[in-house]
Amino acid sequence: MSTHRSQRFATRAVHAGTAPPVDQVPASVPIYQTSTWRFDTSDDFAAVTSSERPGHVYGRGYGNPTVEALEAAVASLEETEAAYGFSSGMAAIHATVTTLAQAGDRIVASRAIYGGTYSLFASLLPRYGIEVSFVDINDEAQVASALPGARLLYVETIANPLITVADLDRLGQLARQAGAVAVVDNTFASPYLCAPARYGFDLVVHSATKYLGGHSDLVGGVVATSASWRRAVRATTLDVGGAMAPFEAWLCLRGLATLALRMERHCATAAALAELLAADSRVTATHYPGLAGDPGHEVASRQLRAGGGMLAFELEGGLEAGARFCDSLEVAWIGASLGGPHTLVAHPASTTHRQLDPEARRAAGLADGLIRVSAGLEDPDDLLADFSQALDKAT
Repeated sequence: MSTHRSQRFATRAVHAGTAPPVDQVPASVPIYQTSTWRFDTSDDFAAVTSSERPGHVYGRGYGNPTVEALEAAVASLEETEAAYGFSSGMAAIHATVTTLAQAGDRIVASRAIYGGTYSLFASLLPRYGIEVSFVDINDEAQVASALPGARLLYVETIANPLITVADLDRLGQLARQAGAVAVVDNTFASPYLCAPARYGFDLVVHSATKYLGGHSDLVGGVVATSASWRRAVRATTLDVGGAMAPFEAWLCLRGLATLALRMERHCATAAALAELLAADSRVTATHYPGLAGDPGHEVASRQLRAGGGMLAFELEGGLEAGARFCDSLEVAWIGASLGGPHTLVAHPASTTHRQLDPEARRAAGLADGLIRVSAGLEDPDDLLADFSQALDKAT
């Protein structure tokens, strides 16, 4: 106290608010909203920076208690040794593949993947000498033929936009036989539905923006993996940036607490919508692995806890009918992303893929009347009524 009184006002204003030590466990993980940390000596600073002893240094990926709490939670849910947080799902994917692959390497990737990932693989990685072979992930012979000599295999548990389920058990076996590192994007499934590490996948990436966060109020990513791969991914991130911020980690921790409850509702509502759509003659196709007639149903029954919260369907009437359906909805929203409390629909032919001609869209598996749906947390009966009236107006 006497020292503080001897210091001038500006010095006391800066130093008097030092965080007090706390020896109790709080009910909610605190937000450690700090970019840097204090050390007693330069030797302490050096020891922590070089990972000779635990501690925190700087916010650009060196570690933050709030982020580390999220990482531990995701690792537990994904049944891996460790995890690492990122500023977005694409940051997680970029850091993962550039940690694993270098110039001269080749990646085998599913042709049906998120558009941002496809752009990274098709446009950016070749500029750095990394070759990418795209395959039909459900054609085992094609995958087996492409894997020899490849550095890694990259797939999605449930692919966008046709909700195709990958057989992770078989794909994991093929990757191991070829000596390739197995990487999977588990965003559409979430660890509630599937834990890909059980099937031999080495790294599991997520856009935490979606189901993990669950409230459409954060942008983040995470990779769950072994302790050794985490160290390697962390080293890449320290150089390129893209680490998760503490506030986003706190928001995601809040979301994880209700993940099981939310996923149960997402899945139940998606199943009800899929049954409604599959029974309607104006719908030419319904894509939902929870339906008995879906091509992915058998794999989903073995691999997923439930059918998931995502579905897609195709309307007769093509482009115009798809746009009219979306515009006629009163409960569900038109919007990007998925996994939040609101039911979201997207009509690729008139929005995200409008720049492609009809032939190019069909080649990508996108029918002109295709609608993608992220089932939200509204009352299912209200959504069923909303979809029914929108079908009437669209067709």
